[in-house]
Amino acid sequence: MTSTAPRSPGARTAEPSAATSATRASGLRARLLQGARQGRWLRPVLLANLVAQVVIVITGGVVRLTGSGLGCPDWPTCAAGSIAPVVHQAEGFHKYIEFGNRLLTGPVGILAVAALVAVLLLRPARPRLRLVAALPVVGVLVQAVIGGITVHTDLSPVTVSTHFLVSMGLIAVSTLLLLRAGEGDGAPRPLVPTAVRALAVALAATTAAVLVVGTVVTGSGPHSGDADEPARYGFDPRTVSWLHADLVLLLVGLLVGLLVALHIAPSTPVARRRAWWVMGVVLVQGLIGYVQYATDLPVVLVALHMLGACLLVVAVTALWASLRERTDELVPAA
Repeated sequence: MTSTAPRSPGARTAEPSAATSATRASGLRARLLQGARQGRWLRPVLLANLVAQVVIVITGGVVRLTGSGLGCPDWPTCAAGSIAPVVHQAEGFHKYIEFGNRLLTGPVGILAVAALVAVLLLRPARPRLRLVAALPVVGVLVQAVIGGITVHTDLSPVTVSTHFLVSMGLIAVSTLLLLRAGEGDGAPRPLVPTAVRALAVALAATTAAVLVVGTVVTGSGPHSGDADEPARYGFDPRTVSWLHADLVLLLVGLLVGLLVALHIAPSTPVARRRAWWVMGVVLVQGLIGYVQYATDLPVVLVALHMLGACLLVVAVTALWASLRERTDELVPAA
């Protein structure tokens, strides 16, 4: 008589069949897709995109402040015939700083695409939000081209300034995208009177002017981006610095007026709170600016000033968004 061998204890814990694994993978994909359509992953992805846009501004500032702008003297390669730095390059450690900043373009671009995909997957579809979500992707591509032009023009102050200002635009758009994710997709409805909105427009325009003149100040000073052959605008640094300071004083005046208007005219607590945040950023920025001017522009303070510029753009954009609302087709809460 044939006997049957007893079942080993490990038989019950055998690996699942290929069919079971495929079923589980399919179920996971379905759950992830459902979560994406419901907007479950939307806010984290949009926040990561915004943070990435700020981080690459700071790393770009490190490139400029260390004189590493031509650490990779070619583009899109770093050195002739090589995408990455090579040992025999004459640029020394500068090549690694510049190449590291170039590498960050990859994650920034991936996060911009991820933000667009997250919006495209939303159900019901949000056509207007899709248009906003496409802008960071386009902006990253434009920045890559501007970066190449900047290298090939030996860090022309015009292209360097343009590079920075486009980044400020990308930060504004990414902030708006994050805030718009919690709104509807209908037409905006004002929450404040026309006069208050006019003050906000003046505030935004003055902020833009402060940023533009700020790039001229930097382009006229010692931190042009190249350690060997600085490329500068040729303006008197003292004169453009005081022009920059005058615009900041104008910004503060407009902001005080807007704060008063928001407290005496119909408005929302969110708008008033965000206006105070703008004031805080402006005052800290002003303090850093005056200290760095009086101490001959130490690199740490200049880097902090660049971070402050990014935060100013975020704060002003958030304030602008709080002056109106969109009420239909709200995205479900995460």
